[in-house]
Amino acid sequence: MNFFLETNNLLLISIAVSSGLMLLWPFIQQSRGGKALGTTQAIQMINHQNALVVDIRPLATYQNGHVAESRNLPSSDLPTKGPGLPKGRPIILTCDRGQIAFGAAAKLRKMGFDQVFVLQGGINAWAQAGLPLSTKR
Repeated sequence: MNFFLETNNLLLISIAVSSGLMLLWPFIQQSRGGKALGTTQAIQMINHQNALVVDIRPLATYQNGHVAESRNLPSSDLPTKGPGLPKGRPIILTCDRGQIAFGAAAKLRKMGFDQVFVLQGGINAWAQAGLPLSTKR
């Protein structure tokens, strides 16, 4: 029992617990909002299953560069405009780094959308993979 009470050991225990939580965080996010897709999986889903890419970033950020043919639906508009998205089609949500999109995916799931996915790494991962970004509205 003295092991847990020594100051040096408490520090080591807290570091171990923190590290474990950081390792589990991606799994917690996925279970909350949906499955994460890499860029290759997203392209295949767009091409073969007619997936709709929904960019949840603000309009000004969206206009700086987005996935071609994607729809801009800022996360703040999700409660009012989200129900208008097609329910029979896979939806791939994207944001800057892919983190905020998990929360939006959870909201869409609560609205009854079954096929909701998140672009892992967001637009940053898309650009890093050398995939084209559009600036058209």
